[in-house]
Amino acid sequence: MTPPFNVYTGEPAGTAVPAAAALGLEPPRFCGECGRRMIVQVRPDGWSARCSRHGERDSTDQEPQR
Repeated sequence: MTPPFNVYTGEPAGTAVPAAAALGLEPPRFCGECGRRMIVQVRPDGWSARCSRHGERDSTDQEPQR
């Protein structure tokens, strides 16, 4: 299921993704479920983001299972 909001802009899904995000250089800044701005922590090995309504997300959650 596609989230209703763009995680890079906070606008409704289907809007353009910034170039840096498309290249994988930018972590998501907005919650895909509610469009709220998230608290993002960038680490050397990835990132973590927290939505006040929907909880924690991590870059390891986005990686394909190996």
